[in-house]
Amino acid sequence: MKVFVTVKRVVDYTVPVRVKDDQTGVDTAHVKMSMNPFDEIAVEEAVRLKEQGIASEVVALSIGLPVCHETLRTALSMGADRAILVETDLDIQPLAAAKIIQAIARGESPQLIILGKQAIDTDHNQTGQMLAGLLNWPQATFASKIKVEKENVQVTREIEGGLETLRLQLPAVITTDLRLNKPRYLSLPQIMQAKKKPLQIIQASSLQLDLQPRIKIIKVVAPQKRRSGMKVATVKELVDRLKNEAQVL
Repeated sequence: MKVFVTVKRVVDYTVPVRVKDDQTGVDTAHVKMSMNPFDEIAVEEAVRLKEQGIASEVVALSIGLPVCHETLRTALSMGADRAILVETDLDIQPLAAAKIIQAIARGESPQLIILGKQAIDTDHNQTGQMLAGLLNWPQATFASKIKVEKENVQVTREIEGGLETLRLQLPAVITTDLRLNKPRYLSLPQIMQAKKKPLQIIQASSLQLDLQPRIKIIKVVAPQKRRSGMKVATVKELVDRLKNEAQVL
């Protein structure tokens, strides 16, 4: 079984995000970039399927500028067999990403595609669902447990008030939640070995797809700074401050 896993290059989750002076977006100049954490979980799950003898090949896919090859090398270090980079300088939004993945999947014919449930830079949480719709494949989102059973895959997902278990017929699309697994730490031999693994580059323009943005960002602003807390001596003073200062009563 061939497994596809998608990865995105984003601002590292440990880095404080700064808004550009012109409020057109987030400043990424001289900022540490890394693999989207949800995608890292997706890669880990795909590699575990291969280690269990369920998957025969794990292919990592990314879309973006040439620097995205660094993110793909991380996926290869984790255990992916090969990687594909679809190069483009366009602002790739969820629908465009789904179209690109669909086009690559048609040529590669994977039996399972695993994506992070969302990217921490845009938080759209749409690509996996759109991809399943375009491919007309069954889907399971926010997976906290995955079990492949011959021609089916059983997925447990957390919902409000409990757990829901779905059984999908392969091929299928799955998006990962944080509780699915804990990605492995990379060793130096793994990183060095990844440099020898194949990385294919495809120009997005060669796919002949409509990738134009459908969403326009009007303005990006930083959240207001939290005010410092205060201590009150009595309940009466607390109620007074909640009513007159915070105006929540």
